[in-house]
Amino acid sequence: MPTPETLLAFFGVSVLLGLSPGPDNLFVLLQSALQGRRAGFFVVLGLCTGLLFHTAAVALGLATVFAASATAFTVLKLAGAAYLAYMAWQAFRAPVGGAASTGVPALSNAQMYRRGVVMNLSNPKVVIFFLAFLPQFVNPARGSVGLQILGLGLVFILATLLTFGAIAWFAASLGQAFQRSARAQRALNWAAGSVFLGLAARLALSER
Repeated sequence: MPTPETLLAFFGVSVLLGLSPGPDNLFVLLQSALQGRRAGFFVVLGLCTGLLFHTAAVALGLATVFAASATAFTVLKLAGAAYLAYMAWQAFRAPVGGAASTGVPALSNAQMYRRGVVMNLSNPKVVIFFLAFLPQFVNPARGSVGLQILGLGLVFILATLLTFGAIAWFAASLGQAFQRSARAQRALNWAAGSVFLGLAARLALSER
């Protein structure tokens, strides 16, 4: 396994990456603001579940095969873009509710969890990022490379849980404030739809 110093440095970098603006933490922010704190936490759990799959893929060498396939990359990114576009459409058409609602239909914890999983797994750039990022902290002299990558992946997931969990907590508080105004609710719905649509376009146009 990597040394404690290496793990600490890796954890610090992972926290900074989690706080840096990106598709996943924007997704957590918006879902938490629209659906509430509990829903946001389940989205985070779903995203982290997706990271488990990406970690396993890198450790087993599957990511290398995937990264070399232009067809697999294109199919997955278009599927992810379509999913985000669908969520944008849902946000745009959401009715404005009363003082206790943002107007967006409430979803179950399982549905929010699935949203997180799909969001993470349908973004092919995540596994390519892992393929480039995790091996930089691996030292073959310290044992199995695959086990080291799994360990690093778990540390990354812990950092993601902490950073994204904090984002979900504070974004939900912001969403509660928006619930008091129909105009603010409408603005939040349109902001969410616009961000989802922008993320869809960004993913669809992305290259390896």
